[in-house]
Amino acid sequence: MATTPVTATGMPSRRAARVERRRRLGPLGVLTHLALVIWTLLVMIPIVWTFLASVKSEDEIFGDAWSLPAALRWDNFARAWEQAHIGQYMINSVIVVSFSTFGTMLVGSMAAYVLARYPFRGNRAIYLLFVSGLAFPFFLALTPLFFVVQNMGNVPVVGQFIGLNTYAGTVLVYIAYSMPFTVFFLAAFFRTLPTAVGEAAMVDGASHTRVFFQIMLPMAKPGIISITIFNILGQWNQYQIPLILLQERDKWVLTQGIADISTAAGYDADWAALFAALTLAILPMIVVYTVFQRQIQSGLTAGALK
Repeated sequence: MATTPVTATGMPSRRAARVERRRRLGPLGVLTHLALVIWTLLVMIPIVWTFLASVKSEDEIFGDAWSLPAALRWDNFARAWEQAHIGQYMINSVIVVSFSTFGTMLVGSMAAYVLARYPFRGNRAIYLLFVSGLAFPFFLALTPLFFVVQNMGNVPVVGQFIGLNTYAGTVLVYIAYSMPFTVFFLAAFFRTLPTAVGEAAMVDGASHTRVFFQIMLPMAKPGIISITIFNILGQWNQYQIPLILLQERDKWVLTQGIADISTAAGYDADWAALFAALTLAILPMIVVYTVFQRQIQSGLTAGALK
């Protein structure tokens, strides 16, 4: 049996440890790690470059791309926040994403729970209808979506709140846009939960609503947190939906404001402020993912482990 060379302290040498690790991984494992390293670089390099550009002058941005800034220009963030109104756009995004994520998770979790735990005629058809939304190209629905929301504005009493250029109308579209993946993910997760606890609660007199909110929903917490973060990320970065539904400048969301910085002045755009705005848009999502990283990973693997 081959032994691993050790140092004078009795610990395996670094070179021997690397060789042993490669031997255990095999060729496929080495290729997998190589692919992960390449993917990490492809993701991190643009983010790092954006952060550097956000504190540079425009001459430095268009000069040596990877040079460090001569001085940290925090005024780029001040221009983006005040002159380009990124602060207001960020508040608008927080309002829209907060309500749409809450609505998506409330409706999506209830729909997924019923489809996963209650057999009835048409159950499979409804589930497949939800899942088919994942395969539908969203760009094909942009024009019909515009006219649907426009017509919603003609509904008596509530039309003024859910039509074009309203946050409520945008929130409803966000919820509908996020439902297919939410139902697909949570239905699979609810199927893995044990039924004994819910059945015992119903024997004790608990209603279906109480069983869902007080028993099943807490048991599905890892999956709920995971899909919530995915919905926040997807809705925060959404551009096409607000572009056609929110046409009044004071109601724009963050992605519209960032796009406006780069297009309003053509080739004379304030690129330093643009990268500062991008940094302001990226940082909240990095913080959210970093804080909930363990919950996301446990939610993605809980169903498989059960």
